Amino acid sequence: MAAETQKILIVDDEPDILEIITYNLQLHGYEVQTAKDGDQALIKAKEFKPDLIILDIMMPKKNGIEVCKILRSQPEYNDTLIIFLTALNDELSHVKGLEFGADDYISKPVSPKIMVSKVNSMFRRVIKPEQSKTIEEGDIKIDPEQYIVYYKETPISLAKKEFELLYFLASKPGRVFLRNEILNQIWGSEVIVGDRTIDVHVRKIRQKIGIDCITTVKGVGYKFEL
Repeated sequence: MAAETQKILIVDDEPDILEIITYNLQLHGYEVQTAKDGDQALIKAKEFKPDLIILDIMMPKKNGIEVCKILRSQPEYNDTLIIFLTALNDELSHVKGLEFGADDYISKPVSPKIMVSKVNSMFRRVIKPEQSKTIEEGDIKIDPEQYIVYYKETPISLAKKEFELLYFLASKPGRVFLRNEILNQIWGSEVIVGDRTIDVHVRKIRQKIGIDCITTVKGVGYKFEL
């Protein structure tokens, strides 16, 4: 059972998928609502304020990537976890989804057991602000209570996984973190993601902050340094 009632919005145009995912997540204590297309998803997201959105890519009206882009452009959804649900098995589609702000993806056909495991894992790995301290290095301040990064006192909003990755690396400036170490810490051992997932998130962090505060150590991993 979930430690507390977390709210999940499931968006898919296939009623059978909505039904089976809803049933299994509710069994594990989650509060669930559904939407059948992209337009309805945006309305439900505003009303329901979900902690996590399971978002199908291929949908009528607005597709999943369009919905994700719209949500990520609004600060109130910076902390909202997004999992893409996709029948597209090629790596390019998955990477494209991550570039637009998704935290993870899961392929169809949906395994209820894997879906629940992934959702549980993502919620467990969310940074708990009360257990974390603000990090200040040079002109960068990382505030885990507000999930905001400040660069020269200018606030910068990052997606949840981008923030967690930056916070993790900045917790020990100059230390090189191995790729597997980063994947296990940020995405968890139960989540199947590739090395390019880290590359995509690092690139987005650099772009948003405007400086190269994360150094790539070729063939090894990454480190935070100014």
